[in-house]
Amino acid sequence: MFRVDRDANSIQPLVARTFSELGLRERAHLQEWIAKYPSCLGEELLIIQKEFAGFSDTQERLDLLALDKEGRLVIIENKLDDTGRDVTWQALKYASYCASLKTESICSIYQEHLQKTGQPGIAAELIADFLAVGDLSEVALNRGLTQRIMLIAANFRKEVTSTVIWLMNFRLQVQCFKVTAWSMAEELFLNVEQIIPVKDTQEFMIGLADKAQDEAQTSSSEAHRHHVRREFWGELIKAMQGRSELYRNISPSTANWISAGSGLRGIGFNFVASGRYARAELYIDRGEQEQNKFVFDWLHARRDPIEAAFGGELTWERLEHRRASRIKAEIDADIFDASEWPRMIEFMVDAMVRMERALRDPLRGITPELKVWQSQTEEADEVEAHAG
Repeated sequence: MFRVDRDANSIQPLVARTFSELGLRERAHLQEWIAKYPSCLGEELLIIQKEFAGFSDTQERLDLLALDKEGRLVIIENKLDDTGRDVTWQALKYASYCASLKTESICSIYQEHLQKTGQPGIAAELIADFLAVGDLSEVALNRGLTQRIMLIAANFRKEVTSTVIWLMNFRLQVQCFKVTAWSMAEELFLNVEQIIPVKDTQEFMIGLADKAQDEAQTSSSEAHRHHVRREFWGELIKAMQGRSELYRNISPSTANWISAGSGLRGIGFNFVASGRYARAELYIDRGEQEQNKFVFDWLHARRDPIEAAFGGELTWERLEHRRASRIKAEIDADIFDASEWPRMIEFMVDAMVRMERALRDPLRGITPELKVWQSQTEEADEVEAHAG
C-alpha cells in the first residue's frame, strides 16, 4: 500500500505492521473499531452486543453480535495476527447457540447493550428504524437457519479457509475479512478486505453453493424414491402370484413402472405408480405411430365386449400427439405414502387380472389383421414411391 504525494507527484510506501508489535489488542482495539464503525465490513450492520455471553451452561463469549438489514443475526469473531486453528468451530458453536434467539430475546440483548454503553433509546424502536419498518411485528428476526458468520484476522490459516469454503457449499453464510495495519511515521492506517468469498465473485459462489446443495438434495431424493419403488413393486409382484402368470418372471424396478409382455411385440401389460396415481394399463408402442393407432382403433372398435369382459369401464387414451396409445384403469394414490399401499395393490392386481382376461382374445385376433394392415401399408408406400 502506498501514500500518494500529490505535491511531489509520487507515491510513498506504507509499512505493513503486526498488531502485536504495535501493542494493539483484540478486544480493546480491533473489536472497538468494528463496533464503532461496522460498515467497514462492507455493509450496514447494527451492533446489538459486545462480548455476548448469554448462552446456557457455558461461559463462552462471542466478540460482536449484530443484525443485518434482513433481520439476520451476524456472529462476528475477531482475531489479531493469526486466526488460530479453531476459529471456525468456535464461530459455528456461537451460531448454533444464537439460532434459537427470538425477537423478544434479541431486543433484550440490544437493550442491555444500550444501557451498558450509555446509549439512549428503546431497542425495539431502534431495530425497527434500522430495518426501515414501522414496527417489529412487520418482520421476523433471526428466521430459521439464517445466521451469518464473519471472521476477521490479519492472517488466515489454510485449515480455516478450506473449512470456510467447504461450509459455503452447505449454504452457510461465512465471510472472511483480512485486516492489515499500515504505518507511515506516526500515522496508522487500517485496511479491511473481504477475501472469502472474494467480493466480486460472492454472488457467483453463492450460486454455485445453491446448485451443489440442490443437486445433493435431488440425489438424496432420487435414492429415496428408488428405494420406495423397488419395495412397492416387490410387494405388488408378490401379490400377483397365484392370480396371474403375467409377472411370474418380472423383477422389482426403481422406475415408476414395470411391464409384462402380452405376446405381441411392443404391447405390454404395465403397472404404473406415482405420487398422484396408481394404474394398470395396456401400453401400445410398436415403434411406429400409425401402427400404434391402428392397434388402438381396432381394439377401441370392440370396446363394448372388452369392457363387458373386464366388468367395468376402462379409460381409452389414443394420445393423438404421441407415438404410443394406452388403455387403462386408474385411481388417485401416492406410492410414497406406505399407508396407501394395501389399497393400491388390491386395486392394481384386480384391475390387471381382469384386464388381461378381457384383452387376451382380442389381442390374439388382431395378429392377422396387423399382417393385412402391414401388407397394405407396404403396397401403398411402393405405389407412392413409383409415383414420385
